[in-house]
Amino acid sequence: MTQRETYLLDTNVFIDAARRYYAFNLAPGFWTSLVAHAGNGHVRSIDRVKRELERGNDDVAMWSDTEFAGAFDPTDDARVFTVYTDIMEWIGRQERFLSEARAEAAESADSWLVAYAKVYGYAVVTHELPSPTSKKRVKLPDLCLAFRVPYVNPFEMLQRLGVRLVEAPRIG
Repeated sequence: MTQRETYLLDTNVFIDAARRYYAFNLAPGFWTSLVAHAGNGHVRSIDRVKRELERGNDDVAMWSDTEFAGAFDPTDDARVFTVYTDIMEWIGRQERFLSEARAEAAESADSWLVAYAKVYGYAVVTHELPSPTSKKRVKLPDLCLAFRVPYVNPFEMLQRLGVRLVEAPRIG
């Protein structure tokens, strides 16, 4: 068996799934597969994503605090902080970004995701698309490209992990 990648989930993976296409009551298999793959080390996220999810005070926040809590890794690693600093310096050197974009990048989990993924050799999972001319926002895929961190969308991750979402038989 070949070694599988480890995937590091962005905040939007959880929120978009719950609100748009994998609601907890519609596709519970999505959520149980995340937990199962977190259990075998192939799906992770970071503490800063968890903080963003907790701001929602909703089903996703509750699920992340109970079912997925052990899959949020801490970012208080000196190596991660060093790469995060490099990322923030890179953002600062990019003349195209407005000051608001720089401030948002410093506050969001995105730069931390890239730093963590770079240090540990993980692939970032996000719904965002690259936008190399964006001025108003530092896009996560653009950071990944700049720092040579692989990224995929959630559907590609599910396919690579061999996840199959099937309807459970109705009983009664």
